[in-house]
Amino acid sequence: MASQPRINSTLVVAIRMAKLSKSSVSGGPQKAYHFVHNQNRPDKAYTTDRAQKKGKANAASGKIFVTIPSDHFGPIPAENDPERNQGVLVGECWEDRLECRQWGAHFPHIAGIAGQSNNGAQSVVLSGGYQDDEDHGEWFLYTGSGGRDLSGNKRTSKDQSFDQKFEKYNKALQVSCLKGYPVRVVRSHKEKRSSYAPEKGLRYDGIYRIEKCWRKVGIQGFKVCRYLFVRCDNDPAPWTSDDHGDRPRPLPSIPELKKATNITERKEGPSWDFDEKDSQWKWSKPPPISTRPVETEDPATGKRSRRKFRQAHNMNVRERLLKEFSCLICREVMSLPITTPCAHNFCKSCLEGAFAGKTFLRERSSGGRSLRSRKNVMACPCCPTDISDFLQNLQVNRELLDVIESLKGKLEEEGDASEKLCEEEIDGEEEEEEEEGEDEVENRKQAKMAINGGEENPVI
Repeated sequence: MASQPRINSTLVVAIRMAKLSKSSVSGGPQKAYHFVHNQNRPDKAYTTDRAQKKGKANAASGKIFVTIPSDHFGPIPAENDPERNQGVLVGECWEDRLECRQWGAHFPHIAGIAGQSNNGAQSVVLSGGYQDDEDHGEWFLYTGSGGRDLSGNKRTSKDQSFDQKFEKYNKALQVSCLKGYPVRVVRSHKEKRSSYAPEKGLRYDGIYRIEKCWRKVGIQGFKVCRYLFVRCDNDPAPWTSDDHGDRPRPLPSIPELKKATNITERKEGPSWDFDEKDSQWKWSKPPPISTRPVETEDPATGKRSRRKFRQAHNMNVRERLLKEFSCLICREVMSLPITTPCAHNFCKSCLEGAFAGKTFLRERSSGGRSLRSRKNVMACPCCPTDISDFLQNLQVNRELLDVIESLKGKLEEEGDASEKLCEEEIDGEEEEEEEEGEDEVENRKQAKMAINGGEENPVI
């Protein structure tokens, strides 16, 4: 190690973050950025003095006009539209993705899929991102996300470099396929290959359902996730002259299924289905329960959640710093850290377990004769460096251990302090509510006495 010293990259990152957190605390007064509640936001997307780029590249969302959570499934009804009391109608158009977000049709302003891998997908945008997409209006073939190297300045790369898998957003679409959930579909003018795309901006085209999904080798030679969307909305499509919505239709023939793999089809009845009695599409099973908060008009209701966010943000730097001290085998914060000659860090137990059952010397023999023992090469779990000599006498990195223990102690202290503060604030709010309740009783009593001519209990 003395002849070829190695830089300990883990310590470098940790020192940088520690310096950053220290400078942010003691670097003089910083400009405060106040939370802007939904009702105080402008009607259009806007930029603040924090924006690093001009235009809408760093714009903040304008006011959210609908009262739905970001994981709301299905159409947006009139009761969730306090501004117009009509809901989001099929055929509504918006100038850009930020305006589309304000009406809840599709919340992410960059990603083409809105969803959660364990919950399902709520909406998609057709914007011509993949050459494999096919749009036939009432049904279309949608390509999943991923498969591209978006690191560094390649974030707009359209060249696929690896296979897509059913994970993250692609998994969310697969869940919606299996459950038969309704998916809102928005078409963008950027989809130049489609005859059904709007001439400008974005347009809400109604509810679709994913009937099948599979994987196939795409145009660029890598596997892509594919989804068959079929329209199932109670309102007619914007490009038709029909006066009624969709009716159940047979699935189209998809030739590419012959060479497809990982084909997924729904085994049970869909959650969003056509009711023959009412002649309309509706929930045949209870919709998924939302796990996201809803933006309300009352700023006081969001006070406690914003307080928790600030507390979490204050602890974020130390938590990230602690994560940098993770073992490269178990991926947890190191206990009894060991630093190898090649500058990799492991838990002592993990490193010993990686070489359990292996001997340092290998006995050899040939033709009944004993040969000289040969040293076993024990490569580092993260690189080809032989660390067999180092393993014979493992020494705990005491400096690293002290730093980890110090960070753990500070995190626990901050956590206890924040919990105590929350309990005190909750108790204070409950006392205020009790006082308000007593004041209301006293006010009603005084009003009753005034009506009865000053007598609290008049004799009739």
